This record gives sequence, structure tokens and C-alpha cells, in this order.
Amino acid sequence: MLDVCLLGTGGMMPLPKRALTALMMRYNGSSLLIDCGEGTQVAIREKGWSVNPIDTICFTHYHGDHISGLPGLLLSMGNAERTSPLTMIGPKGLKKVVNALRIIAPGLPFEINYVELNNDICNMEINGLTLEAFKVDHSVTCYGYSVIVPRTGKFSVENAKRLGIPVKMWNVLQKGNNVEYEGKLYTPEMVLGPERKGIKLTYCTDTRPDEIIALKAKDADLFICEGMYGEKDKLKKAKENKHMTFYEAAGLAKKAGADRMWLTHYSPSLVKPEQYMEEVRAIFPAAECGKDRKSISLDFED
Repeated sequence: MLDVCLLGTGGMMPLPKRALTALMMRYNGSSLLIDCGEGTQVAIREKGWSVNPIDTICFTHYHGDHISGLPGLLLSMGNAERTSPLTMIGPKGLKKVVNALRIIAPGLPFEINYVELNNDICNMEINGLTLEAFKVDHSVTCYGYSVIVPRTGKFSVENAKRLGIPVKMWNVLQKGNNVEYEGKLYTPEMVLGPERKGIKLTYCTDTRPDEIIALKAKDADLFICEGMYGEKDKLKKAKENKHMTFYEAAGLAKKAGADRMWLTHYSPSLVKPEQYMEEVRAIFPAAECGKDRKSISLDFED
């Protein structure tokens, strides 16, 4: 199960009831954060979650509304006497940007490991999750992310018994590991069926519509996408500033075949995003307005 909380939905500047951009996910005892706008750690506490289990922070890009909450978050982690290392992932220049912000958060009691994205598409495995980073079309280098919880094939008790594999070895094989017993090597392929559909979340903000977004969000259980503007007369502004409208986001969700879409990263001038949703749902019926601390638990299909 992947627990998801959209901590902040604002773009450019925070508002009294709208924190800046951030998304947090919890899986199997660890937590992953994407972006860390102003107000992120407050939103985490209001959700009732903790900053301490966060072991990975991904950044889409380094505009202030996506990273301005980081120094305070790091200080809170340090003051909680955290010692376990923290991994940060982001576009080229990540270490330089974070070290500049750490002028006000020096002497942390934990190590920071930096992973800088240098290619258009980067894949990696993190704490049981598959992370796909893909470059999008913004005014600065910017990445979207897909987070995937893989699912192995169904365990065949019949095959395990036929091969004479002791029950105490089954769990090891089910987790994808080889096991040796009485001089014989047993592999997961002997007892597992074809890989099954996992859980997939795609997060993308600060970009123009791009083919790579629909491709990476294909069949996502949840597609969280920027909707900077709901007003149709803001299309020209969206193009000039490399952002998206609600309707463009809905078009991407439709093309991707996502199960559902949440809009986020609203312009400060967009006070009531819900008033535009009828036309958005005409394009993609499973579209929803994101709001601060909107949450969901994504689970495997039966």
C-alpha cells in the first residue's frame, strides 16, 4: 500500500489556506517527499505524519516555491536527533543549491547523499520503489517523477511442493531472492508466475504539455499534474511562462489512460478552482481538484 498526501497545492506564493508545492508518500516504513515549498513541514504535522521517516527528497526544479521549505525541514530533522542518512534527488546543481540553503542549517547530525539527474530519463530503485525521473518543458531544467511499487507474480504453492522446497524457504523466494537447500539452488522463477500490475503514481508540475508526460503517466493509478490556470483566457500566459491550464492537464491524463488525476500548483489568482471542473471533466471524467492535505491510499488490484 502506498499512502499519498498532497501537502501543498500553491504555485509562486503561499496563501492563508494554500501552502506551496509538496507531495509526500509513505511505503513500508519509509517516506519520500517530492518538492518542499514553504509550509511543507507544517502541512506534514497538520496531516498527523512525521518528518523523521523521510529518507528521500526529490526536487522537480529549483524555483523558490518548490524548495524554500527545505532549510526549516532539515533543521527540524536535526533537532529531532536524526542520524540516518538522507538522499536527495534533483536536476544538475543539486548539491550546490542545497549547500547554499544550508548556510542557515549547518552542522546537521546526518549525512546527505546527492543524486544529480543528468539525462532526459533516469531510473533508479529506492527502498523497494522504482523511481522514474523524466525531463519536462519548463523555463529551467525540470523533471517529473513516476513512483512505482512493483509486484511480483503470484506464488505457486503447487510448484513449491512439487519441487520439494521447505515452507520456511517460500517467503525468501516470494521476495525475489534465490535460496539454496541441500545442495540445490532454487530461484524465484521456479515458483512465481508472471509479474503483476503494481502501483503507479506520476507527479508533474511546472511544464508545458509534452509527449513524455503522457508516456510516463501511462496507466497511472494517480496522475498529479500542474493546473496553473483554470481561466481559458490565460492560455497565452501559460505558454509564455511554460505552465499548463486545467484543460491541457486533462488532455494529458486522457492520453495517458490514468485512473484518476489531481490538479495542483494553482496560480495565486485562482481562488476557486472547482468552478472550472465541469469542462475539465468533459475532457477527463476522473479529474479532481487537488487541495492541501488531500490524501489517498493506493493498493494493489485484487
